[in-house]
Amino acid sequence: MSEETIKPKIALVTGAGRGIGRAIAESLAKDGMHVVCVSKTESSCGSAAEAIVANGGCASALPVDVSSGEEIRKACEKLLAEHECINVLVNNAGITRDNLLFRMEENDWEDVITTNLTSCFHWIKSLGRPMTRKRWGRIVNVSSVVGLTGNAGQANYSAAKAGMIGLTKSLAREFAARSVTVNAIAPGFIDTDMTSALDERVKDVALGAVPLKRFGSVSDIAEMASYLCSDKASYVTGQVFTVDGGMVM
Repeated sequence: MSEETIKPKIALVTGAGRGIGRAIAESLAKDGMHVVCVSKTESSCGSAAEAIVANGGCASALPVDVSSGEEIRKACEKLLAEHECINVLVNNAGITRDNLLFRMEENDWEDVITTNLTSCFHWIKSLGRPMTRKRWGRIVNVSSVVGLTGNAGQANYSAAKAGMIGLTKSLAREFAARSVTVNAIAPGFIDTDMTSALDERVKDVALGAVPLKRFGSVSDIAEMASYLCSDKASYVTGQVFTVDGGMVM
């Protein structure tokens, strides 16, 4: 067996410090990948990487402000100097700045678009080319059901998540000939720090829109990501997988 075949795949997960991103990072580590945990602060991504290592996995921490294209480019240069190729990329980092359109500041619009959508452009542009050269790669963009349905008070977030879906489908066509797949996951209401902070009345209204009558767990998203990042999903590309308890059918 050659050295090439026994090297673990390298996966990079943004927004890996908590919630969905952390669950995806842990799942990919269990799959035998070396996971680069990216978040804005050293403490956040460091904690995620340390937890993976403590459980017998391989991980490293990489603090990056994903709202900065320059920081992303420098981080990618550093990564590719250490690793010939990042085999798996999961774009999960995201923020919200919710408000009705007439009350929304321009900065609220720009910050959400830059962090949630433009960051994907920078990560994929820098890390996608080595994947195409290797003729193997997996890119998963974590969008949202509101990117499919829209949501009042979330024009910025919905636009960014819809943009991720368009980006996914376009790049799936561009990269297919090189055996690099690009897919998106659209979570519904998932039990995270963000949803746990919601008012109980808001939670009841939200659950009323979910046929399965429960919030999803971060592991529901992580399991889907694990599949899409594996060899088993080699014939799946350009797709959007809603993991939402039946909200969008």
